[in-house]
Amino acid sequence: MGLMSNVDLFKSSTLIKLSAFVFVSVVFFYLGKQWSQSDAYQQILFFSSNQSPKPVSSSSVSLSPNFNKTFNLSSLFNHTASTLSPPQQQQQQIVVASTPPPPPPAVKRMGVVDENGVMTNDFEVGDFDPEAVENSGQQEEEATSNGGGQTQTFKINKFQVCPESLREYIPCMDNLEAIKKLNSTAKGERFERHCPEKDQGLSCLVPAPKGYRTPIPWPKSRDEVWFSNVPHARLVEDKGGQNWITVEKDKFKFPGGGTQFIHGADKYIDQMEKMVPEIAFGHNTRVVLDVGCGVASFGAYLFSKNVLTLSVAPKDVHENQIQFALERGVPAMVSAFATRRLLYPSQAFDLIHCSRCRVNWTRDDGILLLEVNRLLRAGGYFAWAAQPVYKHEVVLEEQWEEMENLTTNLCWNLVKKEGYIAVWQKPLNNSCYLSRKDGTQPPLCDQDYDPDKVWYVDLKPCITRLPEDGYGANVSKWPARLQNPPDRLQSIQFDAYISRKELFKAESKYWNEIIESYVRVLKWKNFKLRNVLDMRAGFGGFAAALIQNRLDCWVLNVVPVNGPNTLPVIYDRGLIGVMHDWCEPFDTYPRTYDLLHAAGLFSIERKRCNITTIMLEMDRILRPGGHVYIRDSLAVMDELQAIGNALGWRVSIRDTSEGPHASYRIFIGDKNLLRT
Repeated sequence: MGLMSNVDLFKSSTLIKLSAFVFVSVVFFYLGKQWSQSDAYQQILFFSSNQSPKPVSSSSVSLSPNFNKTFNLSSLFNHTASTLSPPQQQQQQIVVASTPPPPPPAVKRMGVVDENGVMTNDFEVGDFDPEAVENSGQQEEEATSNGGGQTQTFKINKFQVCPESLREYIPCMDNLEAIKKLNSTAKGERFERHCPEKDQGLSCLVPAPKGYRTPIPWPKSRDEVWFSNVPHARLVEDKGGQNWITVEKDKFKFPGGGTQFIHGADKYIDQMEKMVPEIAFGHNTRVVLDVGCGVASFGAYLFSKNVLTLSVAPKDVHENQIQFALERGVPAMVSAFATRRLLYPSQAFDLIHCSRCRVNWTRDDGILLLEVNRLLRAGGYFAWAAQPVYKHEVVLEEQWEEMENLTTNLCWNLVKKEGYIAVWQKPLNNSCYLSRKDGTQPPLCDQDYDPDKVWYVDLKPCITRLPEDGYGANVSKWPARLQNPPDRLQSIQFDAYISRKELFKAESKYWNEIIESYVRVLKWKNFKLRNVLDMRAGFGGFAAALIQNRLDCWVLNVVPVNGPNTLPVIYDRGLIGVMHDWCEPFDTYPRTYDLLHAAGLFSIERKRCNITTIMLEMDRILRPGGHVYIRDSLAVMDELQAIGNALGWRVSIRDTSEGPHASYRIFIGDKNLLRT
């Protein structure tokens, strides 16, 4: 009986405990439910990385109703909220995002050595640290940049159109104020560069002539251009009898003649090649300089022989001759033989041509012919077509004797004198120079004399020594020289030595792949490109790639003054180029180029120059309807876009083939045919 009482008591106690547990559970469940549903209380937080809610099976975890909502946790901690300042309170706010963060950028390796120390072509050309750049801007076109982890806003005023008087404006050639201050102009100083002061440069958009039309494409443009594009008839009046240029209705026509070749440049070129078969245009002779070029018919007709001719002339009484050359689609620059070196390297040209070029080669002990000697490749030719060659007047015979004496002292060999033309050849090495009698003038230049230093360098009356190792003399024949790494690659001063040939080949491969994609995807062959400027050319890989992809255009390769001087390599490849400082205007007429290309230029130059000033100069030299392609750091893209819009270009930013997480982009700007 006592045992039964104990059992009943135990059951009764257990029942009470179970009942109490159930009751407490129900109460807590009810309170929790009320708390989570009430607006007066904070909800329980759940976090998810899913993109969107999806149906789940009974075996999966249910999604919280709080999914994808924003909550402020600061009020849950009232004891600390009162001690936080407003900025700190803002930092306490958490935004619950369902989108996963982007993957970190891939680690970039620079140079031509892989992780195993093996030379490789698989590397990135021309990249740099985007955090090392500075910023500048103006007001109204606005863009925001997050480069370097900081948000920056660029505001650029819309640029106004310049007065009609600036239609043919070349800033460093038309600086009348600076020219008036010159001590002398007797040696042609007024035809050299005299750039405006830093704050007095171009600040508006140079207008095109009324009635400007899309230029006639090459090769038809060799023979005719629109009158309205270069509306200057003075050359027709001055040179019409010499078969230079005529006017027919709304076009200028170019019969192909010149002062010394009125029967046509093609016959004149054939005569020269018959006189000296070793010239072999298009094989031995690939790069030519035409001095005092007129309307550049000599260079225009050499294109058919695979010869690239750079035509130069000053902006003188025939001031639009270079403009006619460029409108025809012939490489040309405003340049003069005066008191400074021309902006080309030593041993640049296989042949230099002067046909009645109005240069006194023997003045000042032959200092101008010494500049020709510097520019002429070892074993190269100088062709002179002028009255002293063939006329027998006393004064002209004296001039011929002076020329003979000077060229003899330069160790040039008179290869042939026939009709109007005399052709000399430069020696291949220094042996003749070193065997001259003591005191022979002009002297050899000092050993430490740098023949490739050209930016604002005065002429010096001495003979440029040839490299003892023969560099520059042993270039391949065309077209093999385009892809063969030249000897002078080893003389370029930059941080590589053993790997230079690999770097050269890698750059060529890099640009060839990019141009192939531009042709395929962006339809570059539809652009009808002719005149192209590469603003930071490196070894000329971009220009070589255009040739490889059979785009019928020529490229002027610019080597900036603040980088390695790669111009000798560019010329040894059979290409043309020039030294330039992009903080200053360029030596060409407005509306020169169909395409301006710049890779990695602005991220470097913005440390020295105003980007707006550079892009204003680009607008000046870009043809209406022309294109701008800039491949550069993501850090400069927003600023470039704001400036491009302020210039009135149609602007777009594209990803490179590396994808949206690459550190650089492609800026594309198209200049409208008509200003609005």
